[in-house]
Amino acid sequence: MAETLLRGASVVVTMDDAGSEVAQADVLIRDGVIAGVGQGLTTTGTVHDVAGCVVTPGLINTHHHLFQSLTRAVPGAQDALLFGWLRTLYPIWARFGPEEVFTSAQTGLVELALSGCTLTSDHLYLYPNGSRLDDTIAAAAEVGLRFHPTRGSMSIGESSGGLPPDSLVEAEAAILNDSIRVIDAFHDPRPGAMVRVGLAPCSPFSVSRELMRDTALLARDKGVMLHTHLAENDEDVAYSLARFGCRPGQYAEGLGWTGPDVWHAHCVKLDTQEIDLFARTGTGIAHCPCSNCRLGSGIAPVRPMLDAGVHVGLGVDGSASNDSGNLIAEARQAMLLSRVARGADSMSARAALRLATRGGAAVLGRDDLGQIAVGKRADLAVWDVSGIESAGSWDAAALVLAGPTRVRDLFVEGRQIVAQGRMATLDTQALMARQRRLARALAG
Repeated sequence: MAETLLRGASVVVTMDDAGSEVAQADVLIRDGVIAGVGQGLTTTGTVHDVAGCVVTPGLINTHHHLFQSLTRAVPGAQDALLFGWLRTLYPIWARFGPEEVFTSAQTGLVELALSGCTLTSDHLYLYPNGSRLDDTIAAAAEVGLRFHPTRGSMSIGESSGGLPPDSLVEAEAAILNDSIRVIDAFHDPRPGAMVRVGLAPCSPFSVSRELMRDTALLARDKGVMLHTHLAENDEDVAYSLARFGCRPGQYAEGLGWTGPDVWHAHCVKLDTQEIDLFARTGTGIAHCPCSNCRLGSGIAPVRPMLDAGVHVGLGVDGSASNDSGNLIAEARQAMLLSRVARGADSMSARAALRLATRGGAAVLGRDDLGQIAVGKRADLAVWDVSGIESAGSWDAAALVLAGPTRVRDLFVEGRQIVAQGRMATLDTQALMARQRRLARALAG
């Protein structure tokens, strides 16, 4: 049996049901699973000295568009609201191909890994010039992160009253057929799975009612999860009222898009009845605070959601609407926005970290992840709190208040992905050279 011991952490933040934190503790990993948490553990395997460090569960990102990592800070989109932002970027994304999708995915995945993320979902909803979901899955396999890609889709172009250009939409029969293909090829329902596939029509303003309904039926037949954008801003709600005669939550409910196998991104503009609906049905929410600020969408009612019992996780969203993909920084932003909206006591540093770990695991249906406990998968983040970012902190575990935003070490399924602040799985210099070449070609 392969064993690894993390020895002598200043504190292990377990995120177990009791919220236990163990000082001067060790974590024993055996065959990709946590085998022990405590003091004085021993092994004949590899030992990592983590003195002066905080060990947390690996962070979980519940919403991303990895392909956007090649289109950060595009001038025409920097100050636009959601719909104008999309109209600026769609023509650029239409020039992507498999290499752009693969390279942008690796760029985003590396950024996430360095910020403590061990599992990320991804929402790829456009497939220009031969691109496929397979490109992102291959990218994640090389980086070494646990991956929940979703087969996104757009079927209503501008000529039919939708937002995307006609060149980026697909025939609905082709969407459903490819959804079956990627599920059969890649989805792994077993505990400890490295890849699980979901289905994710982009939004109510880019697909038909029929595709939403048919996708839900297919997902449940195949036993996979469902994902889309919902109630992101005032324009989104106005569109739903004008086109469907109901609010976004009602629209989702009517098409079978509620339940523990569904999670929606953003949900900034949910009202009280919609929050109650999501709580009652076990529907999850990916809260994306930085992107919501960047696009001026508003502050999601996270505290009321949590109080009602809604499963809430964090998402960095795409790198063209966040311009960053740092998940621990996203947790800090979630805490700060909640305090602005509801008061300084509305979200603690540990509650924000819980959103990024246990919250994300609940949203993605992963009860094997999100905490450091015997029998759970060994996805672990090691944070060095001996540096300047934590200097003077009286509470090392309050990472989102005073702590590093980059991990020292990262383990996924017991395998070391980041070592001493550097990627251990791929050549980041070669990746960045490829990324710069492709970005220049897109800009020119």
